[in-house]
Amino acid sequence: MVRSELLKVKNLDVKYEDVQVLWNVSLEVNEGELVAIIGANGAGKSTLLKTITGLIEPSSGEIVFLKQKLNGLLPHEIVKRGLSLIPERRELFGNLTVYENLLVGGYTVDKEELEDRMKWVYNYFPILKERKNQLARTLSGGEQQMLAIARGLMSKPKLLMLDEPSLGLAPKISNEVFKLVEKLNSEGITILLVEQNVKKTLKIADRAYVLENGKITLEGESKQLAENDTVKKAYLGI
Repeated sequence: MVRSELLKVKNLDVKYEDVQVLWNVSLEVNEGELVAIIGANGAGKSTLLKTITGLIEPSSGEIVFLKQKLNGLLPHEIVKRGLSLIPERRELFGNLTVYENLLVGGYTVDKEELEDRMKWVYNYFPILKERKNQLARTLSGGEQQMLAIARGLMSKPKLLMLDEPSLGLAPKISNEVFKLVEKLNSEGITILLVEQNVKKTLKIADRAYVLENGKITLEGESKQLAENDTVKKAYLGI
């Protein structure tokens, strides 16, 4: 099946003041895919996602989403185009309720459609419906991660980007998060996943890019990368 191109990042350079963090990064995500970016801490993975969503301005290169250039757009304008980021460490509004956090996620949605979106999200996360009047900061780590993903889904994105969704979670909860990501993708949501648990990530992703010291050093189908000697040694402990 030929999949249409959703996101194309071309020759992206990013600097923090005088320090260059990303060099000539190019990648693409096609409709319906689950694409992973793997790499060590400090490789530039989070910087890449923040640049795609307009939180960081690149020094050069192009970001094209649905055949339209995103460079120069503000983050909220990019969300309206259909792109949503679930940030590392969740960044919930701790003193707001679960319901209020979801409302924030749905700020781009018409009022008439908002309740339908809420029902759609509760379908994936029934626990959040039970806890809708609870303050976000009182939820468990796993429930907070579910709320972060649910908040990102409220805008019904065409591309969902997740930054380290299993970070700081117990193994059992981490497994549930991976199953959820896989389920969302199987139901038609295109996903770009940044994750340090390389073994599990390569099991669920269609394709992956290896980012090392701000540069893409390897790319390909996940099954092939899982058998790559460099990936085995550096990330799989084999």
